[in-house]
Amino acid sequence: MTEKNQNWEPWEVFIQPGQGAPHEHAGNVHASDAEMALQNARDLFARRGKVLSIWVVPARMITASSPSDSGPFFDPADDKAYRHPKFYTVPKGVRGV
Repeated sequence: MTEKNQNWEPWEVFIQPGQGAPHEHAGNVHASDAEMALQNARDLFARRGKVLSIWVVPARMITASSPSDSGPFFDPADDKAYRHPKFYTVPKGVRGV
């Protein structure tokens, strides 16, 4: 890295490919500020396809769970039976089941 870009930080990039579609993680870029991150993301991720919207987020601002927390963090509360779909039936023809 040159002295000029030593303060560049990683930014996570999310793109929305079309109207009503969710934003999807596309990768990351390095930039000194949000505007540069947005321009770098546009140049890198929007040049090959249709992109309707781009979000950039400083990587340091993302909070993530730890793999060591996977058991207690993701296990459902077994003492709360109402959280489990056991008490009703889904009609035939309903999608996504």
